[in-house]
Amino acid sequence: MVLNYIWIAFFLIAFVIAIGKMIIGGDVQVFTDIINASFDSAKTGFEISIGLTGILSLWLGIMKIGERSGVIQTFSRWAAPVLRGLFPGIPDGHPAVGSIFMNFCANLLGLDNASTPMGLKAFQQLQSINPHKDRASDAMIMFLVINASGLTLLPVTIMMYRAQLGAANPSDVFLPIMLTTFTSTIVGILAVCVRQRINIFKKNLLLFFLGAFIFIGSIIFIFNSLDKEQVNLYSTVFANTFLFTIICGFLLAGVRKHINVYETFVEGAKEGFKTAVTIIPYMVAILVAIGVFRASGAMDFLIDVVRQGVKALGFNTDFVEALPTMLMKPLSGSGARGMMIDAMKVYGPDSFVARLSSIVQGSCDTTFYVVALYFGSINIKNIRYTIQCSLLADLAGAVAAVIMAYLFFS
Repeated sequence: MVLNYIWIAFFLIAFVIAIGKMIIGGDVQVFTDIINASFDSAKTGFEISIGLTGILSLWLGIMKIGERSGVIQTFSRWAAPVLRGLFPGIPDGHPAVGSIFMNFCANLLGLDNASTPMGLKAFQQLQSINPHKDRASDAMIMFLVINASGLTLLPVTIMMYRAQLGAANPSDVFLPIMLTTFTSTIVGILAVCVRQRINIFKKNLLLFFLGAFIFIGSIIFIFNSLDKEQVNLYSTVFANTFLFTIICGFLLAGVRKHINVYETFVEGAKEGFKTAVTIIPYMVAILVAIGVFRASGAMDFLIDVVRQGVKALGFNTDFVEALPTMLMKPLSGSGARGMMIDAMKVYGPDSFVARLSSIVQGSCDTTFYVVALYFGSINIKNIRYTIQCSLLADLAGAVAAVIMAYLFFS
């Protein structure tokens, strides 16, 4: 229901802004731009869904081998003490725990192509134990908010873009991104825990949070001692080595269990194809609304209002130029990526605005895309308070990004 209201609001706000631009500003092209944007966004939504077909087929095939060979169940037992605290509604030993664990690992390593299929598999498994098939379960909401908060350990893609655009030190945003994404994820988890009345003072959860702080601190210390070439090299090599090790490990486990790994892979790949087709209308719907909102000028209007408000309060307005990336990030990953790249080109890759845009891009995920993708894959429309908690995590990430940018680069 929340997503329904937001979807309608995008169109109505775009319409009001466009009418104002045409009547007051004499912009007779505005509605043509909006219609063109809607067509382009619909095409993009279809292409994204179709583009996911191969990736989903690959990883759901690998995951099927992992299920049949017992590897996923092993992961479930390893992760059970912590995940049981965050996901109390999942039965002990359920395969969804292993899929959730794999999804989190892939996200931490910045492996988006691997994390999405694993996440979709986890959602399908969570739906199998959902007593209310038409509404999001508590476990689904917790899982999605953590995904939407964008917890990432190695922002390889961001460093790659910065290197391509000529940044003197492409990895200088690594530490700020690390701290920012950790902040957004913790806020998201705590928000859901409050709504679901989860006791965060249980021993296993306290140890988890403490361990997370120690782990993140250790990674920051290690990478801070390396130069930019070493950071880029080690992070890329580690992420891809880990990924291929998982694939080979699943295959070897399947051989050890004497299962037909080829036929098992094909069976899982068929599920991936069906999932990709299922999400097409959801992707088209959300991306068209976002495209219309952008083309109407509503985003530019909002940024101008914020700039004037910040200036009137006497605060530094350097961060305002990065607002397009901040505001677009929850709406469209490709849109936010485009705005980040535009900031690098306009202001320079080593400018304050470009660095802040990079921190935002690397430290949170595309909330509305994630919501449409995951819930669309299992045809759930009642998403309850998912959007509110996810946007709260996004807000915490945006505030933390501004603070980190001033702290590191001002």
